[in-house]
Amino acid sequence: MVQAIPPIQADCTEKTHRSLLSRPAVRRLVPFALITAIALVFIFENRSSVEIRLLIPMVTMPLWGALLIAWALGVLACVFTVRRRSSRHSRRRG
Repeated sequence: MVQAIPPIQADCTEKTHRSLLSRPAVRRLVPFALITAIALVFIFENRSSVEIRLLIPMVTMPLWGALLIAWALGVLACVFTVRRRSSRHSRRRG
């Protein structure tokens, strides 16, 4: 008597692969990366010096530096807002 060996099931041996854009983290990261790239190109194309009033003192600096500082402050505000919103939602559930 010869016993038949059951065939190997394909779903057990192969891991299911999802496309890169179907992952939620990547879908959130792509717009941020695109906007960041456009903003950085805009920032570094504006290289002239400008005078900026900081409440009382007048500061002369390259425009790209001022734009980079404003962009960084905007990113920090976004990070703090998203972190605060996610921690607030986690407290409601638990």
